[in-house]
This record gives sequence, C-alpha cells and structure tokens, in this order.
Amino acid sequence: AFQAGILTPSHFVDEKGEMVASNLKSNVMMEGTTFRATVYRTKEDGSPEFDQAAFDKIWPHLRVLARSSPDDKLTLAHGLNQSNLYADKTTCEELLKNDNIKIFPDRQVIAMTGDGTNDAPALKRADIGFAMGLTGTQIAKDAADIILLDDNFASIVTAAKWGRNIYASIQKFLQFQLTVNISAVITALTGAFAFQKSPLAAIQLLWVNLLMDSLASLALASEPPVDELLQKPPVNRTDNMITKRMWGNMLGQATYQIIVIMLLLFLGPTWFDIPPGHTVETRGEGSVHYTIIFNSFVWMQLFNEVTSRKLSGESNVFKGVFNNPLFCGILVVTSILQALIVQFGSVAFHVSKGGLDAKYWGISLAFGAGALPVQQVINLLYRVGQRYKGYRMKRRLQRNYALATRNVDCHPRSE
Repeated sequence: AFQAGILTPSHFVDEKGEMVASNLKSNVMMEGTTFRATVYRTKEDGSPEFDQAAFDKIWPHLRVLARSSPDDKLTLAHGLNQSNLYADKTTCEELLKNDNIKIFPDRQVIAMTGDGTNDAPALKRADIGFAMGLTGTQIAKDAADIILLDDNFASIVTAAKWGRNIYASIQKFLQFQLTVNISAVITALTGAFAFQKSPLAAIQLLWVNLLMDSLASLALASEPPVDELLQKPPVNRTDNMITKRMWGNMLGQATYQIIVIMLLLFLGPTWFDIPPGHTVETRGEGSVHYTIIFNSFVWMQLFNEVTSRKLSGESNVFKGVFNNPLFCGILVVTSILQALIVQFGSVAFHVSKGGLDAKYWGISLAFGAGALPVQQVINLLYRVGQRYKGYRMKRRLQRNYALATRNVDCHPRSE
C-alpha cells in the first residue's frame, strides 16, 4: 500500500521509521472483523445496529480495509453517504491541524468497484458504481453506473476526466450564450425605445440564435478533455454552475459589446457620414448603418466564442484550439456564412443591398477582434479584485486581533 501511494509517511507514527503495519496510526488500516465490531453496536434484542458516530471517527483515517466482505463495502458506501461530518467545523479543523486530513465541504461522493454478484448492493448504494466488463457478473453490471470494458482501473481516470470535461463544456456554452443574450436584449430594447425600431431585424436575430444555440453549442461541447481538469478540486453539490469568474467574463464581454453597439447606433451616422438606419428603413430598404451594427455584433460573438473556451482566466485563449477540428470547422463555416449573408443577403436578411465596403468590413472585424484584448483586461481586473479582497480580509483580521488584544489589556484578570 505504501509503494502504491495509498499510504504516505504521514500515516505512520514514526515517519522516519520502518513502514510496517505496527508503525501505522490508529484506524489507518483495519481488518473486516475489527471494522464490523467497531461500527456496529448490539441492540437489546441482540441484532446489530449501525453506529454512524463510531463510523465518522474511523472513515477520515481509514485507507486500507483488509479481509473485507461485500457487506463491508455496503457499510462503507452507506456510512459515507449518510455522514454529515463536514458540518462539524470543529472536528474538521482538528483533523486538518493534527492529521492533515481535509474533509470535503459537502456530502461525500462515493465510487465503488465490484465484479461479483454480492457486490451489487454496494454498487447500487454508491453514487457511482464501477463494474468489470470482462470478469464481472451480469448482476454487477446491471447494478453499476459505469462498466470498465477492459477491466483496467486506469480507465476510471479516463471516466473522471471525461465527466469533468462534460461539466466544463456546459459551463463554456452557458458563458457564451448568456453573454449573447445580455447584449442582444439590451441592443433590441434600446433601439426600440430610441427609434421605435430594433437595429437587429427579426431574421438577423434568428441567425444569431442559430449561431448561438446550435453551431456554438456543438463547437464548445466538442472540446477534448485535457489533463489539467484532473488537477482541479471536486465541485460541491451545492455550488452554482455559473462561477464568479464566469460572471466576470460574461458581464465584461457584454459591457464591451453594448458599448460598441451603442456607439455605432447613436454616433455611427456622424462618424461614417451615412444616413441613420431608422430613417432609411422606414422606406423598407436595408441600411448601411444597421448592416454595420449587425455585422459588428455577429463578429463580436464569433470572437467571444473563442474566448469562451477558457473559464479560469487563462491568457492564451487559443491554446489547444487546433486539437478540436470541429470547433475550427464550425468557426470557419459560420464566418463564411456571415460574409455571404452580409454581401448577398439583401432583402432576405434585411441588410444593405450590395453589402458593405471594405472599410466597413475592416471596422466590423476590428470591433469583433476587440473581444480578445478585452478578455485580457477582464482577467487583469479580476486578479486585481481578488488580491484586493485578500488584502482587505487580511486587514480585517489584523484589526480584529488588535481589538481583541486591547480588550484583554484593558480588563486584566483580578488576583
């Protein structure tokens, strides 16, 4: 167990001594008979009864359960599932201080492996049951959640990596979709209130919706898993899927997009010496003004699709992008379709007849590419905010400590 890494020097009484069973700390390794005698108490009628309090004293330390039976596996799964030890802050602090054992701050998530018929109850009771595909019985396979087809325990790591990747893919899509929703709704409402007409036509919003819901979701959901996912801590059951970092990314990108669209909407005709869109489109024609707004809006979404690949403020948003050919293909296809819509969409997509000149294309692409440096600014501001938050917490603790010390000095004990 020590050579396999299950036991570490911290599990031994004398860390520099011989790594043998007699040198182990209490409850680190137990036999099945001792385990059952400890966690079960005898009722008045002589029948055994599970003792959750006794179990909670054992399981944080337990690393090896030797000569165990399938019933012991069921007891482990049941006890861990019912344990509320994480709510006892005092005990958790003592375990961390004395034994360097950190209790997960939520209900424990139990994974159990098995291949025999007798293992079926434990596989069913655990949150995730792994059954062996080659040597496992059919009953064990039916009770399990995941079947290891090659009977290789290393496949559990692969399953965990893909599971975390699915969760991260959902977060990436939510980050992208909510950013589009925020900017699109505010743009449409502002145009309706100011000029009684939204700068984004209904057919254009349908294209944005197709881009957002179908193509982008397929692109972001096809990201391959990376080893860095295994280095992240587990996610609590009660944690919000949208993290604070994601809120920062969404609000930052949405703010940039809204500022750009508002500048184009109200100052665009003056800057580019073109007729305002709301006056041209009252005649039933597509305006250059609103076409620029539509083109810039879509290109900002396409570049934001790239930045949405990263959730934790990574600087290089293009890292690993070529490992996902589907993402690259969808990005290229949507870019080509956007160019065709703007240049040849005319009445069908409510754009300017003849499309946009090269100058306006350059402006739209520049605003779209602006999402990349904006993301770096968001990352910087978030890091500064986190450091300032840590600084304020440190100052608050110092101030509280100073007040507590002063109160003790002002009220000395009487002899």
